[in-house]
Amino acid sequence: MKYFIYTRKSTDSEERQVLSIESQISELKEFAAKEKLEIVASLSEAKTAKEPGRTVFGEMLARIEKGEAQGILAWHPDRLARNSIDGGKIIYLLDTGKIKDLKFPTFWFDSTPQGKFMMNIAFGQIPFRSFTRCPRLTFSLRLSM
Repeated sequence: MKYFIYTRKSTDSEERQVLSIESQISELKEFAAKEKLEIVASLSEAKTAKEPGRTVFGEMLARIEKGEAQGILAWHPDRLARNSIDGGKIIYLLDTGKIKDLKFPTFWFDSTPQGKFMMNIAFGQIPFRSFTRCPRLTFSLRLSM
């Protein structure tokens, strides 16, 4: 099975970056070697995923639909989707068999009905964390003054 490595760093200043794109690539290449994954390309972009419309992400999914790869290797599901449209597109491509596998060094995924259900839940939790972070942060700052 062929995989794309996908790395993303948000340009949104509210979102803390745990790993830079270079660090993600290094970690993912090491993970791919350990797991003996065939990587056809490494794709990166620096753009928030809170809204749909990432160019490189869209091109990667189009290439998957053409059969260039059947899997995606990313650091965490939140690198792939932070909105319901992108998360839904990944789930749809899993359902139709265009994507056969997702691999993450930080998250377990199995391409079964249960695995897809859990990925759907993960994609749903990601924007929830973002939506609730701002009011909590504002409240905390107000209390500290």
